[in-house]
Amino acid sequence: MEKSYYGKTETGEVVYKYTLKNEYLEICILNYGGIITEILMPDKFGNIDNIVLGFNTLKEYEDKSPYFGCITGRNAGRISKGLFSINGKKFSLAINNGENHIHGGIMGLDKKVWDGKLENNQLILTYFSKDREEGYPGNVYFKVIYTLKENEFTIQYEATTDMETIINLTNHTYFNLTGDLSKEILSQELYIDSDYFSELDGTSIPTGKFIKVENTPFDFKNPKFIGKDIAANYEQLISAKGYDHPFILNKNRSVEIVVKEHSTGRAVEVETDQKVVVLYTGNYLSPPRCGFCLETQNLPNYINTPNWEHTIYSNEIPYRAKTTYRFKIER
Repeated sequence: MEKSYYGKTETGEVVYKYTLKNEYLEICILNYGGIITEILMPDKFGNIDNIVLGFNTLKEYEDKSPYFGCITGRNAGRISKGLFSINGKKFSLAINNGENHIHGGIMGLDKKVWDGKLENNQLILTYFSKDREEGYPGNVYFKVIYTLKENEFTIQYEATTDMETIINLTNHTYFNLTGDLSKEILSQELYIDSDYFSELDGTSIPTGKFIKVENTPFDFKNPKFIGKDIAANYEQLISAKGYDHPFILNKNRSVEIVVKEHSTGRAVEVETDQKVVVLYTGNYLSPPRCGFCLETQNLPNYINTPNWEHTIYSNEIPYRAKTTYRFKIER
């Protein structure tokens, strides 16, 4: 485990890079936004490459990042028009994506400098978010724990609040298992144990309608290349310029998501206690589709979505979530 100076933010806050390392993996994480800047992994030939997208400087992360590698919150994804109510009380959030709120707002958790501590091959990041930060109710104490054990990398999320509020965290790492981060991810093979995906409206907000994946381009129950159906003449794909959709996980097996890259032998299995994974295929990257995100979380805009549980967190109900990534080499 290592801690090294990374830079200073535009407001003068010091940012550190923390490195978790063992014989399988080396993972670098900033206390700015909890950003995973590198995951170094060997391929079947012994070549070690970084398999996640990122920048070389803090300024780039501050100025132009498409949420590379970060904690997104207080709520991941979009909240329709930045509005929601809890027990009849209305709240208005920062608008930063057209007419909607996205990924926690203008200065969400991805833009905050967290307190960091290394212990037992874990990085523990904490941040105190004040009441009405980006419009959210409640003083919230966030803790995110990154753990590296053999070939498993686990992210645990915890939050406690003194008021009723909504919370939905995820990690927004863009993977490219080829290790060539300028190469498209369309020939990487994906499996998702999901029977339904969420329909999105024209601004990418879940409508409350859940569509059966069978006989659609959204069926990944039989593993297929990410790019196999991405250009299909299907309204949901055309509107989002690719996949940017929540898949409802079946929760009947431990490994719910698997990605394989056959030329390198690299594979990642994902296990989560979350209800949903948002598959995003980097449709708005430049160049596009050189990374994919697997955002394990609750349904975006869950507080406003019909036919979905409207979970409220309080001083009696803390937030907890956990996702494990298992990295493998297939020879």
